[in-house]
Amino acid sequence: MSEANPRYNLMELMVCVAARQLEDGKTAVIGTGMPLAAAMLAQKTTAPNLIVMFEAGSIAPTLIKLPVSVADSYTHTGAIMHSSMDEIMESCQRGLVDYTFLGGAQIDMYGNINTSMIGTDFQHPKVRLPGSGGANDLASLCWKTLVITPHDQRRFVRRLDFLTTPGYLTGPGAREAAGLPAGGGPYKVITTLALIGFHPQSKRMQAESLHPGVSRQDVVDNTDFKMLFADPLPVTPEPTEAELRILREEVDPQGFIIGKQA
Repeated sequence: MSEANPRYNLMELMVCVAARQLEDGKTAVIGTGMPLAAAMLAQKTTAPNLIVMFEAGSIAPTLIKLPVSVADSYTHTGAIMHSSMDEIMESCQRGLVDYTFLGGAQIDMYGNINTSMIGTDFQHPKVRLPGSGGANDLASLCWKTLVITPHDQRRFVRRLDFLTTPGYLTGPGAREAAGLPAGGGPYKVITTLALIGFHPQSKRMQAESLHPGVSRQDVVDNTDFKMLFADPLPVTPEPTEAELRILREEVDPQGFIIGKQA
């Protein structure tokens, strides 16, 4: 991999790439951190009519300041509805939510996620993780799941230590066989190395673009399973000056997510 680009940092690149995945006029349940920065950036650039929803119950707020949690008072500013977690999850069950953003400690080639434990003994794990929260519900019921995560072999594993959240499970047809809505599932994985999608037939992870300065071998070396590669395989477009200005001045001027500017 090449050295960092002097015009932007890796966090800024990932947020910009994530923001571009969100379509205008769609609905998205958003968590804190990088997903929230991405949603705010999307609203201020390519998706002004993106309807943001928060697990704590706010629907379609005007995001004037980066909230620190899904229950922050800033998630309610100008919202069309102040509801509850029940209302948000019911909207997912009814098929009304297009996108959700998730993270995790481990992810496999089919987009299944582990946020429960590291180790093989559930009663005595090496590391006890936070668990599902609403992640299982969201990935099961929203139409498109996006993941933002660092890219290394500890995270991109052949086999999860624990299946917390379903992706495509064991491959084509497995989600539907388990009773999950047909047509839903993992959509994109935004990592420190690449933008990754899923092959339409095999449902396996497939790199769709490599970030500037990243090679195929970098991805291979940092993935514990065989990653597929799109052909052609373009370079991920860099953040534009407009995206960087909005991200730094309007979305995250304090640098909570993207870091302080030099």
